[in-house]
Amino acid sequence: MAQIGFVGLGKMGGNMVHRIRRDSEHEVVAFDFDEKAVEAAVKTGASGAGSLKELVKQLAPPRMVWIMVPAGEPTQETVDKLAKLLDRGDMIVDGGNSKWTEDKRRAAELRSSGIEYVDVGTSGGVWGLEVGYCMMVGGPQKAVRRLAPILDVLAPETNDESRGAIGPRGWMHFGPSGAGHYVKMVHNGVEYGLMQAYAEGFDVFDHSEYELDNAKIAHLWGQGSVVRSWLCELAARAFEADGNGLEALEGWTADSGEGRWTIEDATRLDVPTPVITASLYARFRSRGNGDFSDRVLSALRNQFGGHAVVSAPKAKASAAASAGKPAAKAPAKRKATAAAKAKPKAKAAAGGKSKAKAGAGGRSKAKAGAAAAGGSKATAGAAAAGGSKAKTVAARGGKKG
Repeated sequence: MAQIGFVGLGKMGGNMVHRIRRDSEHEVVAFDFDEKAVEAAVKTGASGAGSLKELVKQLAPPRMVWIMVPAGEPTQETVDKLAKLLDRGDMIVDGGNSKWTEDKRRAAELRSSGIEYVDVGTSGGVWGLEVGYCMMVGGPQKAVRRLAPILDVLAPETNDESRGAIGPRGWMHFGPSGAGHYVKMVHNGVEYGLMQAYAEGFDVFDHSEYELDNAKIAHLWGQGSVVRSWLCELAARAFEADGNGLEALEGWTADSGEGRWTIEDATRLDVPTPVITASLYARFRSRGNGDFSDRVLSALRNQFGGHAVVSAPKAKASAAASAGKPAAKAPAKRKATAAAKAKPKAKAAAGGKSKAKAGAGGRSKAKAGAAAAGGSKATAGAAAAGGSKAKTVAARGGKKG
């Protein structure tokens, strides 16, 4: 039986504590600044702690403390505090999404104090409690062997095809400090590309002339198709939960850093990563970035060829005010397909709802994106154009097109 301390009891950390206690006899001492999270961990069989100092005090040496907090400053601050509380021979495990270069630095700094450092790239999200966590591990061999009983409980059983290659449980030690988070970093870059490909495919369906049920397509693709995957299963769930057109959601997508780091190191290694890079840039654009470059393109096209431009609503209102006339409202956005012009296209949503069209005023952008402490990231409000496309107007006596 092993004993481990857990710092950070959010969606993943709390579920990991729950899985350890539910599926083993290992002891867990849990701490979080949120007292309710600690209480929830205690209900699963863990011992609660009111501070890092109290957590360390409850652990018998040599101690193991698993950190499950946001990457960056929160992780660094926790490591620094623990380093002052732990003794030679103790171990710190970072199970979050730290950059691999930070792991290498921390491991070197802790080595002088005799504290071992293990990085564990953890994949599984909120589903890990039931299906287990895929874990990519880096660090000293001796430390990893000591941590193995905990990893065995958290990881799922491997399938028959993979057991001979990686062993009976779904975790693997890849090398020295940083190796685990490096493999997880690229894992997340690949994830970006896969998600973007699915998103673009369903976007084509959304604009097509056919009345297609996205949830049923996602379900069908899971039946022996070469594109079947867990992400495809989740897409089916999403369409069933939020409707065929996902009308209640804004297309605002955050990124947590791993995609950027993957591209950064790929560039250092002269490895082309067009799909991962494009998928990251798509997330940038989803957050309203890129509007100014689009306006520059429009202006340049007008300047060199006299091509028509689309006036921004504010500019139209200002011009109308100067002339003493009320500003005309921009027309609602319409799909540029023959079928859409002929008649409104009803979407076969799971709930039977038709797709709402963006009005002239547009929709305001919802807050989205996980912040470092697990909160929401505030985004800018509705863009000047409001999501609706104004009529094309002739530019400065130029030609149309």
